[in-house]
Amino acid sequence: MKQRAARTVSIALAVALSAGTVALAPAAQASEPKHGHEATRAALRALVEQGGLPGAAATVRDSHGSWFGRSGHADTSTGRKRSAGDHFRGASITKTFVATVLLQLEAEGRLSLDDTVEQWLPGLLRGNGHDGGEVTLRRLLNHTSGIPNYTDDPGFGFNAAGPGFPEHRYDTHTPEELVAIALRQPQRPGPENEPSYSNTNFIVAGMVIEKVTGRGYAQEITRRILRPLKLHGTSFPGTAPHMPKPHPVGYSRLHQDAPGAEIHDATEQNMTWLGAAGDVISTSGDLNRFQRALVKGHLLPPAQLKEMFEEVPAGHGVGYGLGVEFAQLSCGVKVVGKSGRTNGSLSAMVGTQDGEHQLTFNINGDWLRDSSLYIDVIEAEFCGKIPSWTDRKDRKDRKDRADRTPAVPRLG
Repeated sequence: MKQRAARTVSIALAVALSAGTVALAPAAQASEPKHGHEATRAALRALVEQGGLPGAAATVRDSHGSWFGRSGHADTSTGRKRSAGDHFRGASITKTFVATVLLQLEAEGRLSLDDTVEQWLPGLLRGNGHDGGEVTLRRLLNHTSGIPNYTDDPGFGFNAAGPGFPEHRYDTHTPEELVAIALRQPQRPGPENEPSYSNTNFIVAGMVIEKVTGRGYAQEITRRILRPLKLHGTSFPGTAPHMPKPHPVGYSRLHQDAPGAEIHDATEQNMTWLGAAGDVISTSGDLNRFQRALVKGHLLPPAQLKEMFEEVPAGHGVGYGLGVEFAQLSCGVKVVGKSGRTNGSLSAMVGTQDGEHQLTFNINGDWLRDSSLYIDVIEAEFCGKIPSWTDRKDRKDRKDRADRTPAVPRLG
């Protein structure tokens, strides 16, 4: 079977539907409920039924309260349904937590985002054209560092997320090991401020947090974010491979593209292979609460929140902030958030920048037959748009837009 390179879901895939730049819609328009979420219900159903996925669940929070929707199953062997309290692996959504802590440390005067990696981690980024003295912490967080993505390494990807996963699912990896894998590749060429997504950036960011505070990134996130916000369903498991209950089964094709690829139960896995780039476990309710608190300014002072939302354009109506991503929807609403994919799980946490409307959804499968169906869930919630799935031209147009986005589903 053809192996697909190990890569990470970006919100760029999820919601980049237009190449133009449109201003953020007014809060009232962006947050207006969409007729009882009928469009979102229909999009979830199509995602599962037409996308060939086991199950999906979404929680919405807006000015009218919270809403939960689901389709398919948490466990296809028993018929158990998805639930609002399901825990799932959020993968790259971890990056938003890590960036928030670094910005808090800057607000406290303990570091500057204009500090270089060499200042905090001497000698880490050297050799093969790499120079830690040229990479600032800011460039780590907005993916303009040029540091290669270690999960793109074919051998590593084969074992961590490909056919070697069943044998290596309990392997433990250190941050130093992951960075060393990335540095086997030369520095990525290109303009200094051109974003290039790399999980390695956030492995290094997690190492900086530990150097500055004397505590690991998971401890600092727990102390600074999880406890104050009472995010009781959120955790960073380290080497522990198990999931807290309730949770869906995580179904994986081991990122093989061939039709009829075998499906594996990937629920248990040692997430040190992603670490600070993607090991969070959470619930949809917790992630909505976290994002709402973040964009409302409850976790960062105005200066740092402004820094987080300084957008580096990536083309096709999308861009990178610090640990977050932006995308323009077809209806003119601009959303900010993060999405992520790991073995057996694909998730998205998105919302309006005024903090009045959030959507978090999870799929307990890691493949996308038609990426436009994933996009449709976000379009449905924020635009109230029910695509004509039976209209072949409409489906082709949406799939073409998804295929043109700058990031296809990637691991992390």
